[in-house]
Amino acid sequence: MAQRVHRPREDAEFSFILGMSGVPVLAYFTGAWPKAIEPCRVMDLVMGDVADDYAGRLTVVRTDITRCPAATERYGVTGAPSCLLLKEGESVAHGTGPMTIEEVRMFLDGHL
Repeated sequence: MAQRVHRPREDAEFSFILGMSGVPVLAYFTGAWPKAIEPCRVMDLVMGDVADDYAGRLTVVRTDITRCPAATERYGVTGAPSCLLLKEGESVAHGTGPMTIEEVRMFLDGHL
């Protein structure tokens, strides 16, 4: 995955990214259990394109549920992949399951 998508290794790094972003954050939560692996890989590709398309207007953060359990709990994430649009640290939109690039664009355009 390209570096244009942030990949925090722990909750403190996730919080740091939120605090320093200055623009809305699209956090997509991933998991490594068997049923989540393939849909999360697909989302990795989609989110790389989203990061390019919305550069300067949005920060994209790939959030591993097991590495960032406090963020996962704070935002009520119960499955992977899940997407949250965060403005000033507060969730303004939530989507669950794999999404195509077109679905992510519609999700964002309705809330940015």
